[in-house]
Amino acid sequence: MNFTREKTEAAIDKKAFYRNLARLALPISLQSLMLASVAAGDALMLGKVAQNEMTAVSLATQIQFVQNMFLSAVTMAGAILGAQYWGKGDRRTLEDIFHLMLRFCGILSVVFFLACELAPELLMRIFASDASLIAVGSSYLRIAGWSYLLTGISQCYLTIMKISEHIKPGALISSCAVLLNIGLNAVFIFGLFGAPRMQARGAALATTISRVIELTLCVAASSGKSYIRPVFRRLMRVPRQLKADFIRQCLPLMGGSLCWGIGFTSYTAIMGHMGTDAAAANSVAAVVRDLICCMCNGIGSAAGILVGNELGAGRLETGRVYGTKLKNISYVIGFLSTALVLAVTPLVVGMVILTDQAREYLTGMMVIMSIYMIGRCVNTVTINGVLDGGGDTIFDMYSLIVCMWMIAIPLALMGAFVLHWSPLTVYACTCLDEVGKIPWVMMRFRKYKWVQDLTRQGDALL
Repeated sequence: MNFTREKTEAAIDKKAFYRNLARLALPISLQSLMLASVAAGDALMLGKVAQNEMTAVSLATQIQFVQNMFLSAVTMAGAILGAQYWGKGDRRTLEDIFHLMLRFCGILSVVFFLACELAPELLMRIFASDASLIAVGSSYLRIAGWSYLLTGISQCYLTIMKISEHIKPGALISSCAVLLNIGLNAVFIFGLFGAPRMQARGAALATTISRVIELTLCVAASSGKSYIRPVFRRLMRVPRQLKADFIRQCLPLMGGSLCWGIGFTSYTAIMGHMGTDAAAANSVAAVVRDLICCMCNGIGSAAGILVGNELGAGRLETGRVYGTKLKNISYVIGFLSTALVLAVTPLVVGMVILTDQAREYLTGMMVIMSIYMIGRCVNTVTINGVLDGGGDTIFDMYSLIVCMWMIAIPLALMGAFVLHWSPLTVYACTCLDEVGKIPWVMMRFRKYKWVQDLTRQGDALL
């Protein structure tokens, strides 16, 4: 079938489409919102204790951020292939994909666990030189490292639930773990209800306990008859061709994840060198951005599942139409997010304690961010949802290398350290990549290289 030109839309049940989109997107968006709330809660609670405690934990959690970049690449590869094989009705192959995810995520989790337990001071020295920050951060990592051992496994379970029509139980488990984490944070950080006042170590203990509960609930829920769960006698006997297909999807995703993660860390570092007022305003703006992006994150994940299901079932034209509708929806979400950012700007600027200069910076950053949100929503849904759902995973890495690493980061660096631009101009440079690549993304979308069935028949997987 030729998809190089726009075709007449296939006859689809629009009510069913929007019902399925809402069924998938709303729980995932809630899950994303809850996870973003944990970071905000940690910062707020530890900020009430001491600045060093808050700063040290913020730096220490960069280790988990790096781990999550690797884990997300593995689970996204599993979600892409899994959604197509689920759409095809091939349960056995989906079990093998689960086994691959468990093996790769298990290895990554053990590596990060051992690093945190054996060399936490060395890890902290990557991000800090102050002895007190290193000491506090190391004590945090020694406890939190146990949670890093479990995170990868629970993420595999939650991913499989998401693509096998158990999205609500998975989102409920994840949300309960987040609420438990926030509650235990308060108990152990402040020493409530007779618990010891552990400050930074309390935040680590709360995270670890919540991860234990999360994994326990995942395993318990997956014992149900309709759930996909590991078949341990086949855990190490995955078909060779399936493993090759999995790695083919995973490597570009990992490259893109690393490009994005390191790039965003670079943005934070650049703004941090623009002065304390600019750094403070950027920190507040980042929290607002992460909270408002939750809806586009949910729709992006739902888009990958919906498109993948149709393509894996061999309904390529329906998958193409779904992708087009989702791309159009991304613009609507983008403009709504723009309006929301502008609407909450007076509230956000008024509720945080900042200097007059920082308050001025924050107002300007919120206005700039409102434009950025259009690009962020369109690219999240179109690239990470539609294109990835059809296996076109290499484009995300290419676009990040060009737009982020060859344009946005060099401009921000030059503006900050050579041309001495204002913090707002430098901040605008850090937002260029998402807005600037929209035309390129649309050209890639209309080539329809993503409209492909990635599944194989049983004998072809051997």
